Amino acid sequence: MPSLPWTVPNPPPPHGTAFVMASRFEVRTLKDVPRFFLRSLAAWKQVRSAPGAYGASLIAQPARRVFYTLSAWQDRDALYAYARTEPHRGIMTSLRSTMRASTFTFWEVDTTGLPITWDDARRRLTEQARTDAAGDA
Repeated sequence: MPSLPWTVPNPPPPHGTAFVMASRFEVRTLKDVPRFFLRSLAAWKQVRSAPGAYGASLIAQPARRVFYTLSAWQDRDALYAYARTEPHRGIMTSLRSTMRASTFTFWEVDTTGLPITWDDARRRLTEQARTDAAGDA
């Protein structure tokens, strides 16, 4: 399973709070996987120099057409500023048609709890997917 390990662009303060986001993306077909993965690498490069980014990781499961992201930020505003900045903004727009499903979840942690474990992130994503599905019912 290709992955990009937890990388720390900006060390978090020893006492503080981090805003965490985890996401799960599933693309429609196997032929969409290379495009999604290559675009993910461009977003990865951007996050490595993003103001307020405390850490990020990516897991790709190409055979399943699934990608997971996990990141920690100084605050919600830092995350949203990153998302609105190129190339991330254009990437989101260009990949929208390839998406089968996506789930996002957000929470706060003490910075001493970084890095976030993938077990915790996947558990939270599963809970969020259930909540989203119940809301659609």
